[in-house]
Amino acid sequence: MGSFRTNVSDAPSFVLTGFPGMEAVEPWLFLPLLLFYAISIVGNSLILLIVKLEHSLHQPMYYFLCLLSVNDLGVSFSTLPTVLAALCFHARVITFNACLAQMFFIHLFSWTESGILLAMSFDRYVAICNPLRYATVLTNARIVAMGLGTILRSFVLILVFPLLLQRLPFCHSQNILSHAYCLHVDMIKLACTDVSLNSHYGLSIVLLTFGLDSALILISYMLILRSVLAIAARENRVKTLNTCVSHFLAVLIFYVPMVSVSLVHRFGAGLPHSVHILMSLLYLFVPPMLNPVIYSIKTKEIRRRLLQLLFRVRF
Repeated sequence: MGSFRTNVSDAPSFVLTGFPGMEAVEPWLFLPLLLFYAISIVGNSLILLIVKLEHSLHQPMYYFLCLLSVNDLGVSFSTLPTVLAALCFHARVITFNACLAQMFFIHLFSWTESGILLAMSFDRYVAICNPLRYATVLTNARIVAMGLGTILRSFVLILVFPLLLQRLPFCHSQNILSHAYCLHVDMIKLACTDVSLNSHYGLSIVLLTFGLDSALILISYMLILRSVLAIAARENRVKTLNTCVSHFLAVLIFYVPMVSVSLVHRFGAGLPHSVHILMSLLYLFVPPMLNPVIYSIKTKEIRRRLLQLLFRVRF
């Protein structure tokens, strides 16, 4: 794999990990991951194209969906180069700066996705609980402000990670990562000094972003459910709740894998290392892949336009 710098004053290199003990079949294991990438990239690109072409979709809900699709594309392109290099070509050495950049973008898009889902829950809350004020509350200017605020929040919080990592010495002969991509928690484990500041800051912003966002999303759905149950006609209640199904599923496929990865990381010490790798891959792969699928199936306008684009079906 080449030589590694052991001088802490030099910029270290890191070694990416595929599936230990399964190196001979790793190129084949990449095939399903490649399918996930293809579905994610093509699916989210089609969502953006359809919303642009379909004027009936020029509404706040679908503007947020476009922001979610752009973010999911960012997640896919952040991990694709190193996963492809590690599993297909066994090119596993990555420089410190490249690892730092990948770590920054992976966490940036993950944190941003949480904020986008929160903004989408606010959109559903206003649409159902205050429908008469929907157009005045969610103006184009306010949507842009919410989108930029979400991105800026993530950028400012994640920017501290590279700054903290640059002050750490890495003095191992081989800095072997646990995955085929770079994560903050993975990198600080390899430092040969106290990393309590990094750990405490990482935990703090997890609580500040994922914890706060998920709590606010839960509150918004409690208010939505209360408003829906006040509707007299059962058919209208079902119709109203149906407008939230896509977003609710998007929330589940984002937070459930994330919680599962955290539980496996904390309590799954006896599990094979390949299980940890697989769970982390699912956390990064599943939301970008399933979000466009869910919205294409559940949204009539997107489904109709998609059939027109792919099969020239006329309605």
